[in-house]
Amino acid sequence: MSTNSSTTYMPKAGEVERKWYVIDAAGKPLGRVAAQAAVLLRGKNKTIFAPHVDCGDHVVIINCREVLLTGKKLEKKYYYHHTGYIGHLKAVRYDTLMEEKPCRAMELAVKGMIPSTTIGRAALLRLRLFEGAEHTHAAQKPQTFEL
Repeated sequence: MSTNSSTTYMPKAGEVERKWYVIDAAGKPLGRVAAQAAVLLRGKNKTIFAPHVDCGDHVVIINCREVLLTGKKLEKKYYYHHTGYIGHLKAVRYDTLMEEKPCRAMELAVKGMIPSTTIGRAALLRLRLFEGAEHTHAAQKPQTFEL
């Protein structure tokens, strides 16, 4: 074994320091906010990132009600889900979804950008969404993240 000091660093799950970030979604496109949140949740912004270790941070997204959808997506984009019964495919237009459950629309956008693995499911647990400008995580002293 050589004693070369330029070995590759591999992060351990217990050694990862998690920070808290607040993203203000007011007046910004839904996909841009979701993409940046996905990067922070996975930890891809860190120099110690490794795909097999959960390196991500906590993300708080505020003002989900004021997020924008560009073009004609409000009228033409649909969210589909199946109830489990035959023929029960439900479709909800995004203007209805943004009016009734804006946090759900943001959650779906972020979820689509996170891998469907145990690490991805753990990352989604660190996502907190709020419709307005107030959030309940002031005690964690989150940093504001600018897009």
